[in-house]
Amino acid sequence: MFTGIIEDIATVVNLKKDKENLNITCSSNITDELKIDQSLSHNGICLTVVAIENNNYTVTAVKETLQKTNLSNLKLNDKINLE
Repeated sequence: MFTGIIEDIATVVNLKKDKENLNITCSSNITDELKIDQSLSHNGICLTVVAIENNNYTVTAVKETLQKTNLSNLKLNDKINLE
């Protein structure tokens, strides 16, 4: 369960469409604490870590999530609240 307490702010460093999904790569001070398949709240939206490389990690937002949230409006260098 997420607490609603913002632990860090990530920066969007890459956005890549994959069919109807969106892979969102972020840079964060807590990247070294993350693990593949870990859930992490991004602006209140639970997303699963699918890749980690250096100080960046990637999560995937599926079609339904993109339709029901504002994640499809993300741009490079946008800031995202992490909890």
